[in-house]
Amino acid sequence: MLPKILHFLRAEDGPTSVEYAIMLAMILMAVIGAITVIGVITQESFIYSKSEIERTFPDLGV
Repeated sequence: MLPKILHFLRAEDGPTSVEYAIMLAMILMAVIGAITVIGVITQESFIYSKSEIERTFPDLGV
């Protein structure tokens, strides 16, 4: 039993997979953050465009 525990403690597969999991989580957080920021900017752009169209053409009833 002791040799298996020592082998487990010396093996580098566990820490390596944990490091990859942390890197993947950080990449996903960056991607989700970027998508969120782009979505907010796009939404603000559409809101601004809509208000300008309504201001310029009040007869349209948009």
